[in-house]
Amino acid sequence: MLAKLSTRPSIRRCAVTGTAGLALLGTALPAADDPPPGLTRFYEQKVTWSRCSGMDMPKDLQCGKVTVPLDYAKPGKGTLDIAVARYRATGKSRGSLLLNFGGPGGQGVAQLAMGGKDFMGLTNGYDVVSFDPRGVGRSSPVSCGNASEGALDATDGNADVTDPQAVLEELRAAATECTEHSGPVLPHIGTVNAARDLDVMRDALGDDKLNYLGFSYGSRLGAVYAAQYPENVGRMVLDGVDTLTEPLADQGVVSARGQQTALESFLTWCTEDIACPFGRNPREAREHVVEVVESLDRDPLPTDFGEAFTGQDFAGALGQGLYSRELWPSLQRAIGQLLEDGDTRGLETFLSGGFTLPSRRGPHAGLTDPADVPLDNLPAALMAVNCADDPDRPAAAQVTEDLGRLRARYEQASPVFGRYRLTQVLMCYGRPKGTDYIRHDVKDVDSPRMLLVGTRGDPATPYRWTVETAKRLGSSAVVLDNRGEGHTGYGSSKCVHSKVDAFLLYGTLPPDGSSCGSDRDDE
Repeated sequence: MLAKLSTRPSIRRCAVTGTAGLALLGTALPAADDPPPGLTRFYEQKVTWSRCSGMDMPKDLQCGKVTVPLDYAKPGKGTLDIAVARYRATGKSRGSLLLNFGGPGGQGVAQLAMGGKDFMGLTNGYDVVSFDPRGVGRSSPVSCGNASEGALDATDGNADVTDPQAVLEELRAAATECTEHSGPVLPHIGTVNAARDLDVMRDALGDDKLNYLGFSYGSRLGAVYAAQYPENVGRMVLDGVDTLTEPLADQGVVSARGQQTALESFLTWCTEDIACPFGRNPREAREHVVEVVESLDRDPLPTDFGEAFTGQDFAGALGQGLYSRELWPSLQRAIGQLLEDGDTRGLETFLSGGFTLPSRRGPHAGLTDPADVPLDNLPAALMAVNCADDPDRPAAAQVTEDLGRLRARYEQASPVFGRYRLTQVLMCYGRPKGTDYIRHDVKDVDSPRMLLVGTRGDPATPYRWTVETAKRLGSSAVVLDNRGEGHTGYGSSKCVHSKVDAFLLYGTLPPDGSSCGSDRDDE
């Protein structure tokens, strides 16, 4: 789950641009106890901590960096710095607990700064640490510039796609622009390398075992780490569990359908309020949302960033705002500002999250300056990672054959979010195949038992993915069934929060298959 960001360009630039040309991450991975030559210096480093400097940074938040190889196969051929931040343990520390808030593309340092209060209970036993994964935030961020136009044209139902080469050329041009804007890190992005970075961070933090709490995409990262380094797994919680096997095209449909369901719940809630900008009738409100998307695609509104605010921007903002019921009042107000005054600023805050980044200083000078983090970094990183993790690449003729069917399928899943999601999937077409390691080899993990939390009403990661991934991981997986709503359970369910904390702090696991009722049932 991603929190709100205050700055973000239009989704016409961002949502489709993150899957630039990606190098293959081979399926053959080194054993955890047999790292490639040249990694010793990375594992022997120690983090130098200092107070995070920057506007509105919490006084007790410390920042640092961990240096990792750019290419693990050639560790002497370049490095990159991973931005890290921590809250020190207030009680007796058993080491560090690493958090990944999801995405892919979420900036962990900024999210820890903004939402750290939600994890203060864990400082009773841990230094609570988060990080910007490679390609994200201050860790060599990727970008795609204005690369998305061709991909969006291909998702337009009026586009002429009888020439498969023309479609692929548009997508290849977008990929080339992503490569030009992202630099040398782009071919080395993906969850396999991010998991390797995690292990370097574990050792640099002085821990024998990785204690980890991963949300949404962070569950994929945790599962891949457990497969690569099972003997290094400590207490691991995966909340809002991602799929390890479902093709990206199918994932997009699931996401679009889940977002549509969440939108309808939001509209039912909204129309009970006389101030709802869509009126008081849920059916008419659904139709109104579609009309707004179509109208903004025809006639975008100007923004302070110079690019117009399109219907796909509106869909992207809705998608972020629907993740949690706590965001709904703010989302309702932002929509009202748009419809009443043509003011897009409220919705822009939902597009990539709302953070103040720590500034560059002293020992952290190798990190990217916050002012230089591209506005489209979140969607660019999201697509770069997802494409690197997905081995499916249809041929040119297959693209044309599939496109009409995919359009109809996505439109049926959601008339609001379908095109937005399909564009993300299309950005992988015609690119080098991603790794098949996750789909084929992340299974039957021989690690200590880990806790998987699935939420029945999750609009982004359906509960069935929790069940499927648990079966995939094998006997090490313990499932907690959260019978509530919203994306992930830790922040929305007191019961889930309590059981996760009990495991992380004291090692107490709930029985496999146990459940938490909805907090709304207690109201």
